[in-house]
Amino acid sequence: MNFHYGDSLTLIPGWFNLQFVENPGMAFGWMLPGNAGKLTLSIFRILVVSGIGYYLYKLIRQKAHQGFIVCVSLIVAGALGNIIDSAVYGLIFDKGTTLDKQYGDYAMYFGLAKMNGNGYAPFLMGNVVDMFHFCKQVTFPEWFPFWGGQTREVFPPVFNVADSSITLGIIGIMIWQKKFFKETGPKETLSTEKLSETE
Repeated sequence: MNFHYGDSLTLIPGWFNLQFVENPGMAFGWMLPGNAGKLTLSIFRILVVSGIGYYLYKLIRQKAHQGFIVCVSLIVAGALGNIIDSAVYGLIFDKGTTLDKQYGDYAMYFGLAKMNGNGYAPFLMGNVVDMFHFCKQVTFPEWFPFWGGQTREVFPPVFNVADSSITLGIIGIMIWQKKFFKETGPKETLSTEKLSETE
């Protein structure tokens, strides 16, 4: 199955579909302006993933909580996936979303992108491919702030597997942080004091 830019395939009617879009920036379409901004963003991603990757290496060496290691691994894997997209996607496909210098914005393209190695962007200047879309719409009550009376999608952004991996890792750390970061210092001190009292 081939997707043209913007094509979608309904998986769960009214709830979920696959939609082919390209994101030249970060989550929710946030980006730095121009080609210089895109290159800066790519380099920033590499530096951040390198730092988190080294932190993960230390966690494994220190035998940290397995759940915490899994969550950090999800974050690293997701971020690395987006880096790979932006690094090589523009090199292997002949069409992609590119910066229109006249309007100062990224413009979609028409036709089917072919994986022929011609490339539409240099190394680190390609786009990240997004495809998952929750299309469920709800009508907000009149008293609801900002969106009162409006019918809107519950979660409009289109995202990918890498974004899901990062999100799951962060949510996992937030939910199980007490289990991951148990404080043993005060208990050890207390037991030492009791031992000295018995002596």
